[in-house]
Amino acid sequence: MKTAATSHSKILILDFGSQYTQVIARRIRELQVYSEVVRFDISAEEIRELAPNGLILSGGPASVYDKGAPHIRPEILSAGLPVLGICYGMQLIAHHLGGAVEFSSRREYGSGILHVTNGSELFAGIGEQLDIWNSHGDKVTQLPSGFRSAARTDNSDFAAIEDPQRRLYGLQFHPEVAHTPRGKEILRNFVYHVCHCSMNEPIVQSIEQWQTW
Repeated sequence: MKTAATSHSKILILDFGSQYTQVIARRIRELQVYSEVVRFDISAEEIRELAPNGLILSGGPASVYDKGAPHIRPEILSAGLPVLGICYGMQLIAHHLGGAVEFSSRREYGSGILHVTNGSELFAGIGEQLDIWNSHGDKVTQLPSGFRSAARTDNSDFAAIEDPQRRLYGLQFHPEVAHTPRGKEILRNFVYHVCHCSMNEPIVQSIEQWQTW
């Protein structure tokens, strides 16, 4: 069902089939910002009508090279909105903007250590080493033009990537799950520092209703 644009801050979550998509939505709502899950194939025009402050691309079980794999409409990445890709969402960003995504012979599943390598806004105030949760086989092996690495793991030099000028960000791990203890702070940095959302006090009263969507 199509929702009319509203005047309060809003984050749209494009769903690529992750088991954690609703968890992402809940984490944003816990930050007192309205979030809405939409189809992965939403058009740029529909996004403009909904007037979000930013977009999050969920993870998903597919490979970007699979026949019939869900893909973002590429024009969305050049629409000027902040975008955060999580796991498969990050791979989509890299794939559509000229980077390289390859199958990894060493699947990352479970806990890991993230080493922050520059002053990314996503990790502001969090520290240089974080416990994280991974669940992926493919990984980004070459960055698109304009991107830089923001963090690495032992298995990937590109565990977090960013193009701050275009406000495009990617995380290979899952910040939304409890096994990434400081993940909510990463999402907070994206929502408030990158997307410039404000708390929606009147909307917070309906959080229990949102959780049933």
